[in-house]
Amino acid sequence: MLRALWDWYAPPTPLARLRLLRLVVGAYALSYLLARASHLNAVVDYPANGFRPVGVVRLLEHPLPAAWVYGAYAAAVLAGAAFTAGVAYRYCAPAFAALLLWVMTYRHSFGMIFHTDNLLVLHVPLLAFARAGRANRASRAAELAAPETPRSWVPRAMCLVTVAAYVVAGAAKVTHTGWSWAGGEALREQIAYDALRKIELGSTYSPLGPWLLAERWLFAPISAFALATELLAPLALVGVRAAAVWCGCAWLFHVGVVALMAIAFPYPLSGCAFAAFFPLERVLSLLERRFRPRAASAAAGPPEVAPPART
Repeated sequence: MLRALWDWYAPPTPLARLRLLRLVVGAYALSYLLARASHLNAVVDYPANGFRPVGVVRLLEHPLPAAWVYGAYAAAVLAGAAFTAGVAYRYCAPAFAALLLWVMTYRHSFGMIFHTDNLLVLHVPLLAFARAGRANRASRAAELAAPETPRSWVPRAMCLVTVAAYVVAGAAKVTHTGWSWAGGEALREQIAYDALRKIELGSTYSPLGPWLLAERWLFAPISAFALATELLAPLALVGVRAAAVWCGCAWLFHVGVVALMAIAFPYPLSGCAFAAFFPLERVLSLLERRFRPRAASAAAGPPEVAPPART
């Protein structure tokens, strides 16, 4: 039984899949850091009495000087670029995981804790344990000499973390509200409260949510779908087809949250959060087979035509 469990947890995994996972997750993390630069560094202007350290930031008793905040952010961006490119992966990957955790946690230590970042901060450290660095000449030669596929537990661990995040969210709904949450009234009240609060504060809100509040019957199926998507997330571990169905439902769930409450979970919405569920190397092989013949024929030029025979 233990052997079967280990075979499921750490199956033979092509190195191409690990490198594609590193590229997908790393590119998203780096883009997120760059796009949220002003948001992540805005803490230097926040009052010190608003500092409520959480997580690893609890090591601090007072906020850091501005130079340290900017320095940590810059180091995270540089390490993220190296992580994405797979350069010096043995050293840059753990450094990026630690710096990303610090930058995100430090921002969350001023005000609201944004749980939209949890999955990303957990996936990057897991990938730091994978053999996902860029292949050099020596490693390419070794892979050609020994084409066997090594085992890796990293993609499965990433899937388990993703599934656990959704199950915890669903369990929290049932714990605080009970199974009546699936009836729709709790979600309807939550959408109404969220829209009213944002309107009063002058923040961005979704006009669709308040407009649908009068249609009470809609919220029961929406709530049931959301709760089922979260609690049935372990079904995604059964196989690739089941994962495709669940990932599609989870993506639609987040689209609905944006449409009704203007709350975005960018990592799942981008699809990058679900990449570990799928054999990415097959997609790459299909693309190569689709476009390589065209490129080869284009490079070869037009076919030679034999001259006509003399009569």
